[in-house]
Amino acid sequence: MQSNSFIRLPGDHRQWNVYRKSMIVCDVTEMFVRKFMTYSARTAEQMRQAARSCKQNLVEGISDKTVSIEMCIRLIGVALGSLRELAEDYGDYLRQNRLSTWDLKDHRVAQARAYCRRDNEPAEFVLKCDVRSDEAVANIMLVQCAQLDRMLGAVLRHLEKEFISAGGLKEQMSGVRREWRREHLGY
Repeated sequence: MQSNSFIRLPGDHRQWNVYRKSMIVCDVTEMFVRKFMTYSARTAEQMRQAARSCKQNLVEGISDKTVSIEMCIRLIGVALGSLRELAEDYGDYLRQNRLSTWDLKDHRVAQARAYCRRDNEPAEFVLKCDVRSDEAVANIMLVQCAQLDRMLGAVLRHLEKEFISAGGLKEQMSGVRREWRREHLGY
């Protein structure tokens, strides 16, 4: 940030890993509910909304950071809450349909972790999930949600540090104004 500037224009968020992961969560969830949840329209819609809310609040938070780090923090927090709601829905789906939730020591979890960690292409991810069972997709999404949860947590910790060091918008505006007066008016 320049010393006499308080507006922070964000870069292109579409290439950020955290955004691409949120797109994967949104797109795979849409595929999942269309393919496997024909019996429960309410739960399917809740899952769609939670996945969409995660992605959209992330985008809005990034955009709102231009003028308000406080609003950014709130919206990233909402994104995280929506993601956790979605993960809970995937867990409920497995339990309620008497499907197994993979144990953390299961080799499939290790494979899913590796794939989720390295793959950021939503269309490819959807295609690979589309040929798997509902049990497999729900478990893969639990892994993807856990990874995105950690990423959003890291974003929130970074924003916290930024807020502590730079302050909020009003504080920055006042500081820039005081600096301008010192430089131009001598007081």
